Amino acid sequence: MSSTEHEPRETERDGAQVSTGMMRESGQGESAAIPELVIISGMSGAGRSTAAKCLEDLGWFVVDNIPPELIPPMVDLGARSQGNVARIAVVVDVRGRRFFANLKESLAALDAQNVKRRIVFLESSDEALVRRFESVRRPHPLQGDGRIVDGIAAERDLLRELRGDADLVIDTSSLNVHELRAKMDAQFAGEEVPELRATVMSFGFKYGLPVDADLVVDCRFIPNPHWVPELRPFTGLNEEVAGYVFSQPGSKEFLDGYVELLRIVAEGYRREGKRYVTIAVGCTGGKHRSVAMSEKLARRLVSEGVETVVVHRDMGRE
Repeated sequence: MSSTEHEPRETERDGAQVSTGMMRESGQGESAAIPELVIISGMSGAGRSTAAKCLEDLGWFVVDNIPPELIPPMVDLGARSQGNVARIAVVVDVRGRRFFANLKESLAALDAQNVKRRIVFLESSDEALVRRFESVRRPHPLQGDGRIVDGIAAERDLLRELRGDADLVIDTSSLNVHELRAKMDAQFAGEEVPELRATVMSFGFKYGLPVDADLVVDCRFIPNPHWVPELRPFTGLNEEVAGYVFSQPGSKEFLDGYVELLRIVAEGYRREGKRYVTIAVGCTGGKHRSVAMSEKLARRLVSEGVETVVVHRDMGRE
């Protein structure tokens, strides 16, 4: 389930830290850990989706735009997951007019189950909300045939009681996406520093740049093993090919220098709330040099504490 929401624009994505919920008896007589629950709500355009994505990056199981009556069954399913779903976040909004009646009943059911729950309410000034809706040229979900301000006023009225019951209220009027993420991290990341996850992708320039790359480096300055007859049939996964690549002038220095640069970039990404990075390493065909360099770079990143996946996009295309 998903919802479309207008919020502060991002100028620019799991190591899940599992927290143990309360214990209760299941229907089969076995103890089950009740997942911790966060309900995200608030004004349309105030940043609900950004807050949800932040919790998802922190390892929470997130569901967007869920009918309130489905929250207790979801928590019950999480309790049966044998600890695989220890923390659940749900996003609810007022587009369904029976919102409050259903949500109140659901909250009462959760309280009866002794569920540890928190309500996060995101709000913003009328001026900021109008500006955000106008910037994306979309109507407020409750404005009907009226103006954006009419929809905002109607939503505030519907949400007034929920705002009063909220455990955490965040005003995003003057916050950008990174600042909102920082506030969510401060509340839900505990003492853990959000981890950075990297994908290192080798590719061939002759097949085009990867469209999802955040950083691109070029290994074509290294002599090409393609022109060594005994190495040509193999890939950069071969030890002899890798040995050839890293015996060439500048190869090791390039790797060392780039790892040092990535340390600086990684710290900046963490500060800005960016937790996923794709590093594209290219050579001519994506078979020899880029593959060997990607493998070595990934091992270095892992040694630096970065969770890393290696993908060889074009290996085997020749």
